[in-house]
This record gives sequence, C-alpha cells and structure tokens, in this order.
Amino acid sequence: MTICFTVFATAHPRAGDSMSAEKKRSGNSAQYPEGPGPTLCRPILWLPEHSISMESTLELCHALHASHDKLRTVLRMIENTGVLKRHLIQPVEETLRHPGFAARSRIYRREAEKRLPGVVSDALAAADLTAQDIDAIVFVSCTGFTMPPMTTWMINELDFRSDCRQIPIAQLGCAAGGAAINRAHDFCLAYPAANALVVACEFCSLCYQPSESDVGTLLSNGLFGDAIAAAVVRGSGGSGIALDHNASHVVPGTENWISYEVKETGFHFRLDRRVPGTMSMIAPQLRQLAQTRSWDVSDLGFYVVHAGGPRILDDLSRHLGVPADAFRHSRSVLAEYGNIASAVVLAALSRHFEEGLPAGVRGMVAGFGPGITSEMSLGTWTGPTAASGRLEPGSSEIATRVAAA
Repeated sequence: MTICFTVFATAHPRAGDSMSAEKKRSGNSAQYPEGPGPTLCRPILWLPEHSISMESTLELCHALHASHDKLRTVLRMIENTGVLKRHLIQPVEETLRHPGFAARSRIYRREAEKRLPGVVSDALAAADLTAQDIDAIVFVSCTGFTMPPMTTWMINELDFRSDCRQIPIAQLGCAAGGAAINRAHDFCLAYPAANALVVACEFCSLCYQPSESDVGTLLSNGLFGDAIAAAVVRGSGGSGIALDHNASHVVPGTENWISYEVKETGFHFRLDRRVPGTMSMIAPQLRQLAQTRSWDVSDLGFYVVHAGGPRILDDLSRHLGVPADAFRHSRSVLAEYGNIASAVVLAALSRHFEEGLPAGVRGMVAGFGPGITSEMSLGTWTGPTAASGRLEPGSSEIATRVAAA
C-alpha cells in the first residue's frame, strides 16, 4: 500500500535547515497566523443497516471458540469494552465467511461507491457548498485499498472539478480522522479561499479473519464497527470549529504496537497489550499543544477524541485532569457504534453539533492510531449554541444516516 503525503510550504514555514531551540521546545505545531482560521463544519455519519449487539457477539464468540483456553478472559474483555452495538455492511452470516481478499476488495469498492454519494451530498449541504466549491478531497481509510483512489472515482462521478486536489491516506488507521482534519486545515491555510472535503470510509468487518483466535484478534472482533463520515473544512465562512493550531506526534519505540500483517487472506490486525497504556505518553503532547496558545488543556470547553476503548478515555481523563463527562460523546459513539476507526472523531464531533455549545468556547480534537501516532488540533466553537443545536427528528441532511433496506 502507498500513502500520499502533501506538504504545503506556506502552511509550515521554516527558517533554515535546522530547528531552533524554541522549535524543539514547542514541538511540531506550525506557526499559524493569528485571527479566525478555516472552519470545520458539521459532520455527517452513515451507518449500515445490519448490526450486532454485545449479547449476540458474546454468544457468537462462545459458539465459535468454545474450546479456547482463554475464552472466559476474552468474553470478559469484550464485555469491558462497553460496546453495546456495532453496524456491519453485510449480514453477520456473510461477515463470518471469508470469500478471499479479492472478493472482499470488490465488496469494499461496491459498498463505498453505493454509500458515498449520499454522505458527501449531505456534508456539502451542511457546509452550504456544492461539489464545484471543493478544492481538495482528503479521503482516509485503513480497511480497503483501491488504485486509483476513491477520490478519483468521486471526481468522475460526484461532480467535483477535475482540478480538485486528491489527498488519499491509507495507513494511519484510527489516527487518520484527526490527520484528515489537519491536512484539510493545512490546505486551507496554504490556499486561504479554498475548501476541503474530509471523508473517512471504514468497513472494519471486511478485516475479520475466521482462522485466527489469539486474544487480541478475538477482542478486536467484538470492538470494531463499520461507518462512513464526512465533513467540510471551509477556508472562509461557515460555522462549527474555527481551527487554530494542529500538530502530530509519534511515540518513539511503539511502531509495531498497532499494525497490519498482510497475508494472502488480507489484513490481519495486530494489537499489542501495551496499547491501552499509551495515554501517559500522549497526554503531555496534548498539553503542550494547548500551551502554544496559552490554553489550559484541563479547562477547555469541548474535547473530541478518538474512542479506542474505555480505558483509553479513562486514562486520558486522569492524565489531563478533566472529568469523565468531558468525553461523553466519545463514550457514546463507542457504546453505540463500536470503534469505527478514522470515523470516530467525526462521529463524536457530530454529537457536539446536536447538543450545541456556548459560542466562543475553546476545545481540542485528537485522533490516535498506529505509530503510536496522535493527530491533534485546537479550535474555537462557532457552531450551534446549546439552545439552537438540537436537531429536529428526520433532519437527514445534518443527522446520522442509517442505511435503508
């Protein structure tokens, strides 16, 4: 697999080839201009019609692995995830069958092409734009691979301009949601009048491997779900989060803690048992980013963070010194949809739009994934207030979309 990195020199100015002592102290957050920045608009979330409850997951795990010597441990770990329901792009019976890597790749493309038009259309409408207004598409996914990328298909089929920039990212896993927002932010800073569309397309169930039964794999089988999310970052205008600074950090020595082993049967997910403890390494980076704007990371008005599991959220709450309720939307996304990989941050953000926030409050968006990588950004709320943010039932343009039969 390949990954496309785009560097915008105007968005990340450097003086000379060596970093100054100040740059080393302050980390890798760029020197962003003062004043209002590009705006991250209301996200749209699509969920497949097929679903599986925790109860069914536990029953299925017990039936398939009755003789597993660590079955009780696995069942307890799945229960501890707090994932009550997950959505799947295929019925459970089909999900459990492995028709081969090639067949699964065809399913990925077929379902993406079928579902993307509605999600993209709603995301554009939420930002009060059309496809012709979009100058770049950042498309992230770690659960399927196509070449040309899905961005090329979108340009050909969904009325985007032929000169629209393509920024596909395939290998950042759950961190890619935060990375997509940050790359869209960078693009709109480099081209101030531009607009960028962010799309996260994750069909985690296509990575199910029936031949594997290690504890990490069985836990993952009860954790991940499928979803598509999209949002627009407007270079000017719009309402939502006025993006400020962003930064990225790789925790040294953790490169193989979250990874894929690519075999003839596709992507085999590998999860190191030390991953849940990584928030002690990431929290200082979040604190440091907030300090670049003289903000107190423990006293922000909103937090949109990736929900890899309940311990991740519990530990981050403790290390940042914030109440558990600060991550309530991340927790509810985890409980109702499971870990939907790069789509988590957009799904959690959509709930802040539904709930509404006081105008002008400051907050943080953060995604975590392979590397161990954290992609972080700061912003100020310009979206719906608490009084006006609640969505009316049936507002499909700006609410969660659940597939029709």
